[in-house]
Amino acid sequence: MASERVNGTSRGSADSSPALPAGAHVLADRLPDGLIVTDGHAVVTEVNARACSIVGMPAEDLLGKDIREVLPLQDVDGRSWWECSDPWHGINIRSGHRERLLLLPGGDEALVSAKYVRPGRGKPVTAVVVALRDAHARRRLEANNSVLVATVAHELRSPLTSVKGFSSTLRRRWDQLEDQQKLWMIEAIEADADRVARLITELLDVSRIDSGRLQVRSQPVDLPAKIRAHVESLLTSGDYEQDRFQIEVEPDLPEVWADPDRVDQILANLLENALRHGEGAVRLGVSAGDGGEAIEVTVSDDGPGIEEEHHSVIFTRFWHSRPQGGTGLGLYIVRGLVEAHGGQISVGRAPSGGAEFRFTLPAGAPEQFA
Repeated sequence: MASERVNGTSRGSADSSPALPAGAHVLADRLPDGLIVTDGHAVVTEVNARACSIVGMPAEDLLGKDIREVLPLQDVDGRSWWECSDPWHGINIRSGHRERLLLLPGGDEALVSAKYVRPGRGKPVTAVVVALRDAHARRRLEANNSVLVATVAHELRSPLTSVKGFSSTLRRRWDQLEDQQKLWMIEAIEADADRVARLITELLDVSRIDSGRLQVRSQPVDLPAKIRAHVESLLTSGDYEQDRFQIEVEPDLPEVWADPDRVDQILANLLENALRHGEGAVRLGVSAGDGGEAIEVTVSDDGPGIEEEHHSVIFTRFWHSRPQGGTGLGLYIVRGLVEAHGGQISVGRAPSGGAEFRFTLPAGAPEQFA
């Protein structure tokens, strides 16, 4: 059977009845998923470009052929999907088949679903519409989830082991321990419990960011005051000296509305990142940006900086500049929090040569309060 091109979509010649109306051909070829249509005898009458790409076959090798022969789909157990589903001779009240992972000729995988077209209930099938989706994206998602599970398990093991050990020691040897020893163990348990709580918070934030459910409760926020409070807290801990931090605030800044808790997360993560991976002074700057339409915050250090080839991946999941532990989710969450406010974040090289993180938040009240 000859084939022809209609607005980019391949279909059988005019002597076979097309399963799609004429106006649908161009739309079918623009679909992100593959589409193959057969008639009531399993003969392929329509195929779009994406389907040809997924199955690795030109349209000429599919059109006018029995789909069961040219596309012998199999499940993971090696059984023929066409024999199991049998759209043309199976139960005459079925309307289709749910999406499932199937093997293509050659061993590649695809997500396949089918819709059975009948002129009426109980009538024979007149057309079968097969939809195909590339399974690579799903495999990447599964791989990412596996990495996430492994990372979480690794990060949980250490604090939970510590909590278990110290609590067991306190229970068994309470009368033998001095008060100072008891206090030290309880403080260690508390610190590890805080670590587990932070990890759970990170995982919840990742879930909310990925699903688009992250909520931002905006209110007026004094960003310079927030920065000073974070620095003061670090100085109070006794781990850092005053000259480790430099704060520069531009006068007459525009008002900014943001979620104060989320802003605290952003600042805490960027400061921790600069202190852990950078060297020398940590510089924090606040200025008006984008012609007064945004407030711009920079956090930089005097360390070795981040190689330019890593700038495009630093805000992705599980990125580590060096093997120093951690989940690798912090900067991914920071980007999600900034973008949830309608802002942007980037990384570059500071004038001192270290890393410089720069994020913006829109200035002015949100539209519902303006």
